[in-house]
Amino acid sequence: MADLEKAILIVFDQSGTVHSELKQKATEYCDKIKDEQAICSICIEKICFSNLYQVQFWCLQTLHEVVKVRYSSISPDERYLIRKSVFSIACFGAIDDNNVVRVLEGPAFIKNKLAQVLVTLIYFEYPLIWSSVFVDFLSQLSKGALVIDMFCRVLNALDDELINVDYPRTPEELSVATRVKDAMRQQCVAQIVRAWYDIVSMYRNSDEELCTSVLDAMRRFIAWIDIGLIVNDAFIPLLFDLVLVDGLSEQLRGAAAGCLTAVVSKRMEPQSKLPLLQSLQIHRVFALVAKDSDSELVSKVAALLTGYAVEALECFKSLNSEDAKGVSMELLNEVLPSVFYVMQNCELESTFSIVQFLLGYVATMKNLSPLRETQLLHVGQILEVIRTEIRYDPMYRDNLDTLDKIGKEEEDRMVEFRKDLFVLLRNIGRVAPDVCQIFIRNSLAASVASSSDWNVEEVEAALSLFYAFGESMNGEAMKSGSGLLGELVPMLLSTRFPCHSNRLVALVYLETVTRYMKFVQENTQYIHMVLAVFLDERGIHHPNVNVSRRASYLFMKAVRLLKLKLVPFIENILQSLQDRVAGFTSMDYTKDLSASEDGSHIFEAIGVLIGMEDVAPAKQSDYLSSLLTPLCQQVEALLINAKVLTPEEAPQKIANIQQIIVAINSLSKGFSERLVTTSRPAIGLMFKQTLDVLLQVLVVFPNIEPLRSKVTSFIHRMVETLGASVFPYLPKALEQLLVDSQPKELVGLLVLLNQLICKFNTLFSDILDEVFPAIAGRILNIITIDAFPSGPGSNTEENRELQEVQRTLYTFLHVITTHDLSSVFLSPKSRSYLQPIMQLLLFTSCKHKDILVRKACVQIFIRLIKDWCAMPNGEEKVPGFQSFIIETFATNCCLYSLLDNSFEFRDANTLVLFGEIVLAQKVMYEKFGNDFLVHFVSKGFPAAHCPQDLAEKYCQQLQGSDIKALKSFYQSLIENLRLQQNGNLPVR
Repeated sequence: MADLEKAILIVFDQSGTVHSELKQKATEYCDKIKDEQAICSICIEKICFSNLYQVQFWCLQTLHEVVKVRYSSISPDERYLIRKSVFSIACFGAIDDNNVVRVLEGPAFIKNKLAQVLVTLIYFEYPLIWSSVFVDFLSQLSKGALVIDMFCRVLNALDDELINVDYPRTPEELSVATRVKDAMRQQCVAQIVRAWYDIVSMYRNSDEELCTSVLDAMRRFIAWIDIGLIVNDAFIPLLFDLVLVDGLSEQLRGAAAGCLTAVVSKRMEPQSKLPLLQSLQIHRVFALVAKDSDSELVSKVAALLTGYAVEALECFKSLNSEDAKGVSMELLNEVLPSVFYVMQNCELESTFSIVQFLLGYVATMKNLSPLRETQLLHVGQILEVIRTEIRYDPMYRDNLDTLDKIGKEEEDRMVEFRKDLFVLLRNIGRVAPDVCQIFIRNSLAASVASSSDWNVEEVEAALSLFYAFGESMNGEAMKSGSGLLGELVPMLLSTRFPCHSNRLVALVYLETVTRYMKFVQENTQYIHMVLAVFLDERGIHHPNVNVSRRASYLFMKAVRLLKLKLVPFIENILQSLQDRVAGFTSMDYTKDLSASEDGSHIFEAIGVLIGMEDVAPAKQSDYLSSLLTPLCQQVEALLINAKVLTPEEAPQKIANIQQIIVAINSLSKGFSERLVTTSRPAIGLMFKQTLDVLLQVLVVFPNIEPLRSKVTSFIHRMVETLGASVFPYLPKALEQLLVDSQPKELVGLLVLLNQLICKFNTLFSDILDEVFPAIAGRILNIITIDAFPSGPGSNTEENRELQEVQRTLYTFLHVITTHDLSSVFLSPKSRSYLQPIMQLLLFTSCKHKDILVRKACVQIFIRLIKDWCAMPNGEEKVPGFQSFIIETFATNCCLYSLLDNSFEFRDANTLVLFGEIVLAQKVMYEKFGNDFLVHFVSKGFPAAHCPQDLAEKYCQQLQGSDIKALKSFYQSLIENLRLQQNGNLPVR
């Protein structure tokens, strides 16, 4: 055995007995052989004379690579040798007088690789160099099945490698594909089609596998050859005959159906397509889909019928004449029952395309009013299809109920899968609402009547239909209970499904009840039924904790909608929720919970109920006290015992405190500021006492971030609830929040201060004066004036947190200046921070990567100029500030920073920033007059090499009153200066 053959066998060895080092050496040896000048001759010789499949494959693969990559460098003689040899092998040609190359008798992967080599030659040489390749191949088909099979493989490879547009192609490949197809159409397509017909006719009873290969190849070509070569009195009857004959294999019959699908789907003008569809007499195959739904034949016929229906619908939509539309609709009506059947009973390759087809069909009904009997029948069948498609598979029932990994994946898949089907349902709801409602009523009734051991999926699907249908209804229709809604909603509310303990059923039931709450809002006689749904074991008392928590959230939404109408039921509601309220803070909350699923919405619902002014004052106080007192007592007890907590006890106790704060926070959302501060101050007093207790949490647990976060959130809430009466509690709270605060916590503190400033404006000035120095000192200590590091390794959690602190600081400073509180910077305690803050603002206004942050800083400067600088010749409020603005801010921010090429005028945000910079110049001129103008023009412009005439024009524009004209002129000035300076001026 030659060395090359040995090396190839080692490279392809899969036994695991060959040492990796030896395999590496063999690979290197083979790669070295590939670089030899005579590699093509070596490969051809080995293909012809070696009987080892590994060797044949390696040689064909190498030949393919050489032709594909190095074709232009191969000599004409060598190209001829490759062409002649490969074609001879593909046609079962002789090596010499006594021997033939037997590659065609080898395995499929060898023949497929040989076809790939041939197609690569066709890519470069057909039709200009090797014009006869297809004609020559056709003349060799008489040699029998092996050569015919090889010809089919070449056609398939041609489609895969070059022609099929389903694969991404380069412009060059598209050009070559066009060249090859044009040449084939002109030269040999008709002969190839004739060969297909003759081969199938001859071999249909003796070699079905070969006929299947021929038809599979033919199917690929129908899309771009003359359709008349296939749609004629010879080929179409043959294809239908193959599909309909019982004795033939499913593969052959399916391949014939695939060709008919290609015929039906071929792109052509609707005027030509319609008579083609008529001529097919498609009804002949309807009976086939009723057979084994899992069979390959049924799947292929199903694809044919759905493809036919799609094309008939397109003809209906595209053709304008009434006759043509009538014919199209007749064809559609004829095929649709079978299409609906296959949609419900067969495995189809693409459900998505079916949904798109049905959406298109339903859209045509919008113009047909009233709907005819046939259309109404079809609507019912489409609804049946939707119900079938959206049903979960019972095999996943337990997984979905416990929501394990498999269940979660299946639920996510189904949510995505259902989207288009629900769009279809909503469209039907708008076209035929009555039919839709009757179908849903019958589905629900059937689900209720069915036995509990198998109806989980039926019930879930019926409820999901009703839920999705609600999206097609407007608010007024829902309130009035149009159609059968007046029957459906009460039916829904009164139903207790045998499978209600199932998580999926319980959840979709609650979501559906919530969706139709507007009906209950208008029909108050059903309120007691709604309350029963949420308060019994179907809702908040459901055994599944996830259902119970979701029910709490949905109940809160229902309470917010029904509100006043629930006042008579408050006592009953509170009594029903007593156990859940009591148990809320004692459960295990150490696990992560999503905001909408932690069960705290029970307290928000109760807050909304008892926080209404329609509740008697005495009752209101009693209700609130009965909730707040035990919660505060729990917190106080936990705080007293905090020092003796063991490491094992601490996490649970801290989690309990968190939950109590969340509960009180949620409860307070139902109480308005007017009620607690003006009409019923006793209620306000209760919340102040509660705030006093919760602020102790910050003292006892100063370094527990989740607790700080929850207390901060509660302070936010109390600001909205108690209004200005919260002031006495703020200094202590803010001081405690600042203790050992990390960057993330500083952000929360700044956001709280922003809320206070925005709500109270100058009323907050005294408190702000007190806390600002500590906050400024803390923040300036942890952030630098320069930009944060960039590049590899800089995107750390610590850097991201510091950047967030910096961004929030600028918002904080912006809020201070825009709410008439800039005097806080000038108080004796804060004065030492003025310069570093000004330097930070200056650097940021010139250099920060975030354009919106730069804009905020420029706006801060504009406001400070207005606040601190009098009219020209006036006394300075802040000594040195005017010269800082004129000499430093004006030139650096308003001129030099704009000359940098990174200042991109085509960006919308940058243009807004530029507008603020122009406005700043206008304000500086108004406040400082010629002091600003002379310095800016005499010092700034010369440094930027600004021509004198442009400087003079700038003065004229600035002194004028047209800000738009100034902005336009200044932009063109900057762009001109950039051309001269290339943006290289440093910020000074």
